[in-house]
Amino acid sequence: MEYTEVFFDLADKFNRTVDFYTNPERLAGIIGGAIKILLILIASKIAIKFMIVIIDKFFENRERLRIKLEENRIKTLKSILKSIARYTIYFIAALPILDTVGVDIKGLIAAAGIGGLAIGFGAQNLVRDVITGFFILFEDQFTVGDYVDFDGKSGIVEEMALRVTKIRDFSGDLHIIPNGAISKVTNRCRGNMRAKVDISIAYEEDIENAIEVLNKASQELLKETDAIVEGPTVLGVTSFGASDVVITTIAKTKPMSQWEVERLMRKRFKQAFDKAGIEIPYPKRVVYNQVE
Repeated sequence: MEYTEVFFDLADKFNRTVDFYTNPERLAGIIGGAIKILLILIASKIAIKFMIVIIDKFFENRERLRIKLEENRIKTLKSILKSIARYTIYFIAALPILDTVGVDIKGLIAAAGIGGLAIGFGAQNLVRDVITGFFILFEDQFTVGDYVDFDGKSGIVEEMALRVTKIRDFSGDLHIIPNGAISKVTNRCRGNMRAKVDISIAYEEDIENAIEVLNKASQELLKETDAIVEGPTVLGVTSFGASDVVITTIAKTKPMSQWEVERLMRKRFKQAFDKAGIEIPYPKRVVYNQVE
């Protein structure tokens, strides 16, 4: 008897479900709503692409509009404006979609307010990310193309959006960091950078002669590249090793050029030492064979 009641109950629910979805008026409403949502999404995509084109055209014509900004600053502003446009269009599109699926948007906003609505959707972190992003932009902490360090994550800033910042490290990994999580920034692209090279000579070599050779090689290197702002300057002997005397040379370079200059310095110093017959020591092993 109980199984029969359960069977009829399930059959009744199934029939009511079929009647609900096969009702011509209700079915037409569902299809119409789906088409409306699809059209809204398509229109949103088109609007986003249109706004991106407008922003790109605006900055391409900045000279005609007499807007004087650094290239990295322009890339940062473009990323921020595109992000703002994208989120704004998404928000505008979400309102009619929610209304289509039966959510009372007016009542919801009137009851909770915009701030309450954001908190109700768990957007506290989103608000923090956006506010922090604006402070980063207005304080000019970094721009697209800068080499930065965020709490141990370092790399080149590829994109700065309204909510996140994307940096790519030298291994190729892309780190996507919420702006609200950025507590300390080390910008390695502001001002002149330092290139430092330590080079060793054997204890038997003449230190004064080695320094003179390095000075001459440094002067030639300065004429060779525009990346050096000041120097290279030979500081002199900075330490003693087990089998070598270490001489340090430093130079001031343009941002992001310090590694290139260090490579050139090592190459030129090695060539200069070889030409002057100055030995750069390296580990040696002497083996004695005792013949009885």
